Amino acid sequence: MAGWRRRVSLGATASGFGRLWRPSPCLLLGGAFWLVMSLAYWRVPICCDFGQHAAVVERLKDDLLHPAHPMADLPGDGSAYYSPYAVAQALLAEGTGLAGWQVVKVSGPLNLLVLLTGIARFVRVLTPRPWAPVLALFAMVLLWGTRMAWWSGYLGLMSMTGNLGYPSTFGIALMFWAWAWAGTAAGERRGVPTHLGLGALCGLILLIHPITSVAAVIGVTAFALPQVARALRGGGTAEPQGAPAEPQGSPKGAQRSPAEPQGSPKGALKVASLWVLTGLTALVVATTWPYFNPLTLVGDQSVDWIHRQLYTDMPERFWLAALGLPALYWRWLKDRKDPLVVMFALDCAVVGYGWLSGHYTYGRILGLTLVPLQFALAIELAAARPWGTRRAALAGATALGAFTGFFQIQAGAVVPRTLDPVGFAQPPRWPDYGWAAAHMDRGDVVLTDSYRPMRSVPAFGVNLVAPAWPDASLAESARNRRLDEVRRYLDPASTPAERAAVVERYHVRWLLLAPEQRLPPEAVAVTWSPRTGEILARVGGVA
Repeated sequence: MAGWRRRVSLGATASGFGRLWRPSPCLLLGGAFWLVMSLAYWRVPICCDFGQHAAVVERLKDDLLHPAHPMADLPGDGSAYYSPYAVAQALLAEGTGLAGWQVVKVSGPLNLLVLLTGIARFVRVLTPRPWAPVLALFAMVLLWGTRMAWWSGYLGLMSMTGNLGYPSTFGIALMFWAWAWAGTAAGERRGVPTHLGLGALCGLILLIHPITSVAAVIGVTAFALPQVARALRGGGTAEPQGAPAEPQGSPKGAQRSPAEPQGSPKGALKVASLWVLTGLTALVVATTWPYFNPLTLVGDQSVDWIHRQLYTDMPERFWLAALGLPALYWRWLKDRKDPLVVMFALDCAVVGYGWLSGHYTYGRILGLTLVPLQFALAIELAAARPWGTRRAALAGATALGAFTGFFQIQAGAVVPRTLDPVGFAQPPRWPDYGWAAAHMDRGDVVLTDSYRPMRSVPAFGVNLVAPAWPDASLAESARNRRLDEVRRYLDPASTPAERAAVVERYHVRWLLLAPEQRLPPEAVAVTWSPRTGEILARVGGVA
């Protein structure tokens, strides 16, 4: 994370002897956090969306230029899963010989490193206070609520144990870097190369995780709008609220051109044109990606039904983050255009639009809507002492909130069951389906309707009759038809002819059945799981 702090011992001479170096709080505690969370992430087995992302890597390993559908024996043209992030993972897998699930596991600590450095860089744009990045990190992972919020892109301690290797985490990590870059561009009056680079980064985020790009663009906008407003009224290009003041004659001050018109439409137009260039660059990068066009996802409602649950139990899931409201309000009193204030307002507007319009997918940015609250609180509490009564009271409330959030929800993420004296809630521990995959060949089709195997077995390079999740490369009507065929096959009232037609139509070779499901007479049981009682059976004349 941040660099090192120099300490000069008594008796040090001009030769430099006697100088000692010590790590900053950000580097020391951030490094410890990286180690603990990497180990916590590694101990949690494949669960939830992990199998989907591992399957993407496997399909790209099989055919990098024309990968199949991530979960079915179908073409994968237009699938948004084939992002630059997934392609990089596939190249790593191909070069090292690792399996897809192993690459997703390895990606977790790497993503976390990018995330931690991005948080540190972004907070440094807002304030020079040395403890602010550390407090921001711990506010981000602890101040959620007292009801589990486990979702891709939600970065509480508990959810981190499952999703550090996901594209959403890497997208959020890049988002913090984009915000830091935007803050620097707004505060230091950077030129065309900076805005081109920032635009390319935003385009990359759009390709990696489209919904995270919404929050990323909101953050960039929160820095861009005040700069344009300052240029229009002749306010110069002052640093964002909370940033260190620049002394006269500093390099930053030297970068500003006195000849450039300030306080005029011409000056504002020049500033605005740079941000327009940023947006155009992002669009060019995103729309020239050969695997899919992210703009086709605008208005797609195929996954809105999944995300409606994000809007349920919101107070219980997020109320601890409200501790940051006083700090955000104080920032608003100092500067009506404070970036964190603008960011929070725009985030709330998008979340509200998702609820009112029924496009519940926009609720995916709920976890990122908390960031302005959490970071404003961290910056406020990182102020040097002595503190006034107001800040001391806020610190006490925050400590109580962090204690509550940790012991109520988050502690099981870092406290293994064997060392747990209380019985904290633990991350999901799904069964390993390697026992079934060991009997299958790559590309085989398995028929199942059980929740966990549908989300796990594609990680081993096999296909499902009906994919678990919607995907742009397969019409939702076709996926629903396949789901109906699976249910019809597994119906005890189905006839041998009906089951044979399904096997032939979808090239089914295997059945993976729950203990309570009936084994059809024509199927041959091959093995079973002692843990779950699930049965793997051959069908379709497999030798």
